[in-house]
Amino acid sequence: MQLPKFSELYKSLILTPSISSLDKELDISNKPVIELLSSWFSELGFSINITSVPETNGKFNLVATYGQGDGGLLLAGHTDTVPFDDGLWTKDPFKLTEQDDKWYGLGTIDMKGFFAFVLEACKNIDLTKLDKPLRILATADEETTMAGARAIAAAQSFRPDYAVIGEPTGMVPVFMHKGHMSEAIRITGRSGHSSDPANGINAIEIMHQVTGQLLQLQRQLKAQYACDHFVIPQPTLNFGHVHGGDSPNRICGSCELHIDMRPIPGVSPDELFMLLNQALLPITKQWPGAVDVYHLHEPIPAYACDTDSALIKLAEKLTGEAVISVNYCTEAPFIQQLGCDTIVMGPGSINQAHQPDEYLDLSTIKPTQAIIQKLIEETCKTN
Repeated sequence: MQLPKFSELYKSLILTPSISSLDKELDISNKPVIELLSSWFSELGFSINITSVPETNGKFNLVATYGQGDGGLLLAGHTDTVPFDDGLWTKDPFKLTEQDDKWYGLGTIDMKGFFAFVLEACKNIDLTKLDKPLRILATADEETTMAGARAIAAAQSFRPDYAVIGEPTGMVPVFMHKGHMSEAIRITGRSGHSSDPANGINAIEIMHQVTGQLLQLQRQLKAQYACDHFVIPQPTLNFGHVHGGDSPNRICGSCELHIDMRPIPGVSPDELFMLLNQALLPITKQWPGAVDVYHLHEPIPAYACDTDSALIKLAEKLTGEAVISVNYCTEAPFIQQLGCDTIVMGPGSINQAHQPDEYLDLSTIKPTQAIIQKLIEETCKTN
């Protein structure tokens, strides 16, 4: 089999759905994408290791390796995409459509298309002259639980020197980002007839106390913590969703609030979760058994790479761009657990991610291919 040309690689990746969603009706396996990547990297002489990801809906990770031993470079990305709103897309999300010097399609930049860039770079390099291993990691469920990256971090089956995660940064190297926590606070009261509000425990009234305590926690986080690399330097707390009760003539028996918290480097999710529980302690004492606080998903820690890293200096040299920090979240803190310097850098703009009519600007293709090829050559030391 001969490796398809770049546009055909891209077309095949977009054509193959790999949606990751907490909604079981939308969630599908990424196995067809993994099989595509396996066949292509095998054709280039890579050894292939495919592993199932525990507690997922038929999801798989792939590690393609050229060379032996530890060290070298890991190029990492996720194979899944977010769901799409059919009513907002003007193009077929599963067809690579060229228009106005852009390629449209779901996953063009977030981030299945990254693998096409990597394949093209590998095709143009004499891989036999690499004296350090090159690994390609394709993960599952980054858009939901990050189960794929968590499994790779837990397995510790290889240890590269450097890792680059190809999320859409416009090929600007990212050395730091915040983490992500989704927390639920459930109030269980006691319902009853609204004609006698005292003849029950109104969960909405308790939730009113909860929101007051959380507003105080917002102020505490702003006063207590700061990381000047971010436009918003403190860990944030956002009120995202609330629902409770079922009728105006009933005492509300239950109410639930979902909040988003963003840890910064040096502040762990465990520390923020502890502060959250401490803030609610007066209410839990007043209403024993009424307040339940729990994770909606396993927290994602913040990430930072030492700015003196050789990888950062190389990325800045190759791109002509200084490293930046960002507010969105990636698999970086889990890949970093492999013991490697890790940055986030890939084709496309984050402004296109999770948006209708997601696209790749065609003018960026050749410069991006050149950077990725040079990155491999510099880190794996061609003779």
